Amino acid sequence: MPALFALDQNFPQPLIDAATPYFNNVELEPIWRIDRRLADLDDWEVLLALHHHERSFDGLITTDDSILNQGRELEVVRQTNLTLVVTRAAGHDPIKATGLLLAHLDYVTAQTTPERPQVWSFAAQNKPATDPWELLKRIADHQSRDVQEVLREARLTRTELRRDPLAV
Repeated sequence: MPALFALDQNFPQPLIDAATPYFNNVELEPIWRIDRRLADLDDWEVLLALHHHERSFDGLITTDDSILNQGRELEVVRQTNLTLVVTRAAGHDPIKATGLLLAHLDYVTAQTTPERPQVWSFAAQNKPATDPWELLKRIADHQSRDVQEVLREARLTRTELRRDPLAV
């Protein structure tokens, strides 16, 4: 039986629908499809409603990271043995939040069990680009070689650099 998670309204449904054929053993159901009234409830009430629903929901997936600071919500997760998945630090970027979810979904669902409450929290980080020179030095260090030797082997000749691989 696939894991069944309610999905808050901040995930773009067209993206979720497009990814659905690639999901392994999980079903994501938007809360508005479960019951339109869920959108007007407090988070703890949504969790409680999922616990009592006729379908056996495993938990809730949300972009609202403030839920991690709400005692009642966390206690309801604990008391109901639901799984809560939170995509944090995605700002108000639904694409980033969806990417975080998709990157971790298989692992989360494989670990989800009705015998134990769980909270999963995933964050997106914006990191600066890496200079290729730093990566070349890392390659050289890893191979216990001089970086100049690695460069000599990797560097294209002027002729190779001018040749377009797609040109006939």
